[in-house]
Amino acid sequence: MAATLNGFNPVPSWQHTPKVTVDSGSGALNAATGVLLGPGEAAEGLSPDALASAGFKGQLGQTLVLPRAEGPPVILTGLGENAGTKEIRDAAAAFALAARGHSDLALNLPAGDAQAAVEGVLLARYDYSPLKKSSGTVELHSLTLRVRGEQAELDAKRGTAFASATALARDLANAPPSRLTAARMAECAAEIAGATGLQIEVFDKEALIELGCGGLLGVNAGSADPPRMIRLRYKPEGSEKHLILVGKGVMYDSGGIALKPADAVHATMKNDMSGAGAILAAMSMLSELDCPLAVTGYLMCTDNMPSGTALKMGDVISIHGGKTVEVVNTDAEGRLVMADALVMAVEEKPDAIVDIATLTGACLRTLGPEVAGLLGNNSSLMRQIETAAMATDEPVWQLPLDHRYRDQLDSDIADLKNMGGINAGSITAALFLEEFVGKVPWAHLDIAGTAQNDVASLWRTKGCTGFGARLLLELALTFQGQRS
Repeated sequence: MAATLNGFNPVPSWQHTPKVTVDSGSGALNAATGVLLGPGEAAEGLSPDALASAGFKGQLGQTLVLPRAEGPPVILTGLGENAGTKEIRDAAAAFALAARGHSDLALNLPAGDAQAAVEGVLLARYDYSPLKKSSGTVELHSLTLRVRGEQAELDAKRGTAFASATALARDLANAPPSRLTAARMAECAAEIAGATGLQIEVFDKEALIELGCGGLLGVNAGSADPPRMIRLRYKPEGSEKHLILVGKGVMYDSGGIALKPADAVHATMKNDMSGAGAILAAMSMLSELDCPLAVTGYLMCTDNMPSGTALKMGDVISIHGGKTVEVVNTDAEGRLVMADALVMAVEEKPDAIVDIATLTGACLRTLGPEVAGLLGNNSSLMRQIETAAMATDEPVWQLPLDHRYRDQLDSDIADLKNMGGINAGSITAALFLEEFVGKVPWAHLDIAGTAQNDVASLWRTKGCTGFGARLLLELALTFQGQRS
């Protein structure tokens, strides 16, 4: 793969998706086989009472491994009561983890929900191991779904694409920052774009100077590695609507001169490009799924480092388009790099703009590590995002874009400051971004809390989560484009 850089492949999942097939038969396979059961259901010749005596009651995620005389085992997996899409995804993940010692799996599935089942299995077995001599995990080679229904094959294909997008987003965020700089991110994006039919433009430092992208250039000022703005375009024939995605791509965030505290947060700051990674990952699957919508992605990539040339508190920078910003905190850098892209996005007159960023610790403290913040200026667009979030089980919660806090961004010497007061940090950050979107329908996703898992939970693996890749992909596939 051309994205192998100095012998290191930052995206090992990209060309190693397990083979997924659909087989409506029930013949024996040389694979560990999962059977999804609700409470009170029988299986494998065992009555509900017999299963209950063995401790299996069909509760969601519960598993019971039944050895076979020959070949891999059968694994009964609980679906819980009133199982829907979310429960099938979770149960499929529980099965995949119970069968983690096997590379070939089969899953007996109730009619429908093949997409959720594939996502659960593939995402649960994700592992980032290019820097380990031995990962200690068994790589998943194949998954056979035993399910009836004409829609099953299309749903399985869709599930594979959605899981692949999240795996790619996880790869990018898990890659060490010295191995995946802004320039190397651009190389990866070019490789992926070439393989998936995306158009790509990469803007280096000189091009950014010509464009007047003072936000991205300012944050990059202390770095030894040059910045990159990556613009991806997907435009299918006959597309009538245009969605623009803007992603924060801070490859490593030290805080700049406003250095972060010397605690464990530093080790996670390689994930500060998770927004850009989610966009690249989502867009890589648009052609595969025949998305009818034109989509443009801006990935704003740099690191944020302290040095003798770094941006200083009190400096004033000029964003693309001319608006000036007094920088009162160099650790509020994500909004600066995205401001340039938001202005350029508005210039394209799209139907809507959605930005995604690991933006504020305040959002983590408000919503915790499982729910992303959602703010914006258009109720129709935000409802569509909430629907996509529900479908993908990547939860969001709408916070108020309350303009009573806007005056906290007023500056005595520039058009505005890059940070408000000590409270309502997620809201004032979004109010800052709103300054650059004009009247275009816009929504902001703050994924600071959801980008990282300290503990694995079913298909949500430990480490960088890839949150947002599936949500954005679902949004692009279902986008209506209302301007109300």
